[in-house]
Amino acid sequence: MDNHSISVLISEDELSKRIAELGEQINADYEGKEVTLICILKGSIFFTCELAKRISVPVTIDFIQASSYGSGTSSSGVVKIKKDLDESIEGKNVIIIEDIIDSGNTLSRLLPLLKERNPESLEVCTLLDKPERREVEVDVKYNGFNIPDEFVVGYGLDYDQKYRNLPFIGVLHLEEN
Repeated sequence: MDNHSISVLISEDELSKRIAELGEQINADYEGKEVTLICILKGSIFFTCELAKRISVPVTIDFIQASSYGSGTSSSGVVKIKKDLDESIEGKNVIIIEDIIDSGNTLSRLLPLLKERNPESLEVCTLLDKPERREVEVDVKYNGFNIPDEFVVGYGLDYDQKYRNLPFIGVLHLEEN
């Protein structure tokens, strides 16, 4: 097991405040409409649940699982759909909920696939954005926080499936032996 430590980057209070602001923005943008949140598993589940609680317009939630990571700390660049949506999104106002965007490769593959299914609208909401890691430009309408190019865990984000349950966003510091 690696020796490592975790330092807080974004506190639980900061997360809660920003997610409430994103919810208000979505409520204003979709007033009088229904919205479908597509949670990208597994990392976005915490963010999706917290955001959904702050949205007052009618909401449905569906799940898709796409993977571009192995067990390491950098993106493999290969995107695989492991679980597809259960419901049709045709004619619906859809917001893809992402935990973190770095290279942009996952979304650049997912967006065209979902656009082919003829939603009324298709937007992206991310909790975290690492703009300096971008390889493919992605249009993000709702952005929680821009963060530096650090490996982060917590609030759904994991390191080898660990630390998803931390109530804050932390930077993982690996100690060299």
